[in-house]
Amino acid sequence: MHSPLIMTSLPTLTVLDQPHVSPPPATVGHRSLPLTFFDLIWLTQPPVHHLFFYQLPMITKPHFLETIVPTLKNSLSITLQHFFPFVGNLILSPTGKPEIRHVDGDYVAVTVAEGGLDFDDLIGNHPRDCDKFYPLVPPLLGDDATKASEGCLSIPVFSVQVTVFPGAGISIGMTNHHCLGDASTRFCFMDAWTSIARTGTDESFLTHGALPLYDRVIQYPAFDEKYLKQAKIESFIQDYQPPSLSGPTNNVRATFVLTRTIVNGLKKRVSTQLPSLQYVSSFTVACAYVWSSLAKVRDAELHVFGFVIDCRSRLVPAAPATYSGNCLTPCGAMTKRSELTNKEGFLTAAKLLGENLHNKLSDKDGILKGAQSWSDLDHLFGEETVSITGVAGTPRIKYYDTADFGWGKPKKYEIVSIDYSGSISLNACRESSEDLEIGVCLSATEMTEFVSVFNSGLEDYI
Repeated sequence: MHSPLIMTSLPTLTVLDQPHVSPPPATVGHRSLPLTFFDLIWLTQPPVHHLFFYQLPMITKPHFLETIVPTLKNSLSITLQHFFPFVGNLILSPTGKPEIRHVDGDYVAVTVAEGGLDFDDLIGNHPRDCDKFYPLVPPLLGDDATKASEGCLSIPVFSVQVTVFPGAGISIGMTNHHCLGDASTRFCFMDAWTSIARTGTDESFLTHGALPLYDRVIQYPAFDEKYLKQAKIESFIQDYQPPSLSGPTNNVRATFVLTRTIVNGLKKRVSTQLPSLQYVSSFTVACAYVWSSLAKVRDAELHVFGFVIDCRSRLVPAAPATYSGNCLTPCGAMTKRSELTNKEGFLTAAKLLGENLHNKLSDKDGILKGAQSWSDLDHLFGEETVSITGVAGTPRIKYYDTADFGWGKPKKYEIVSIDYSGSISLNACRESSEDLEIGVCLSATEMTEFVSVFNSGLEDYI
């Protein structure tokens, strides 16, 4: 099914087609997935934008349109029958509980486009204008966008854009509403889609892959009620505006690599200087190094660093790894800027993050301690100016090794949605999953200073 074709020409992008992709007929029917408090926490947050670049120097526009696009559409259709929430809509009403609902005729909006920017520039690690990436990720809009009727709101939760750069490669941009699921849920979907694209059927996926679990085995009704009330659904429906990234901005994005050798050096320093610290990991020292570096270029008085922990295996009873949706608990630390910018700033950051993570994971009251007040953080900041840095991504999930549609693994992977909030991305590297790849979005002036601070601080570990 196609929406009316819109030929949009921009200096950086030409839209060629806007097909609708649905599951095969009679494979899904009417199904719904209620939201839990784990999902409701994300209701008002911006969508998640992922962008995969594939280097294909021989790619032509005819081959792209006649071979690659049909393969992606067919494999996406087959995949959606196993992942019905991805093709559904988030349904909000003033009286009912929020849910993701699929009815026959629902579809994923796909954009097929031709890019005009320098592909080699886009896949680099050097600072690049953030504005260049925004046309490559799709908004969460169907041809009818969001629909409001009888006081209800319907929001698409997933969309795809495939862009060809003739003679260079292609990019695949994916956008999802965070209520749809966390990184584990997205990875499960990506694993299925790429497997089906490579083989042409879902036989291999059904034999070797992991089907998502939609049973709401996580039940905390008191938390559900609290976060549903806090969401103020009626006001949200009335005021809703689809969020999107757009320029012009003065921001640039760059990628920084911490090799296994450097990470081990950072860990050794922490373990030597802080022998009583019970939790020292590649993740905590990498975050500590970035946090202390960012503090040197951000002038706020108070600096907050936050990340999330997958709760599935840590709940009592544990939820299956294939549980579909969100299952994350927040963790992090905060301190004065002066504590992070002195010569012991990295160690201070590592100590705070390591202690707080250890306490969170070992608390006798369980991983959900304090869940009633996860979102009640404003009172902590008082009148001070605050810099908040979050982490998107996780080195645990190896996207570079999985996101192969049949023409090799991605040359570059970007989490574009860090641009909404000034967060960082943290993932395993393409060439070695033991190396860490960190994405940072800053103003051009801040980035110049950050590059200097980041690189000079590593000289002792190279």
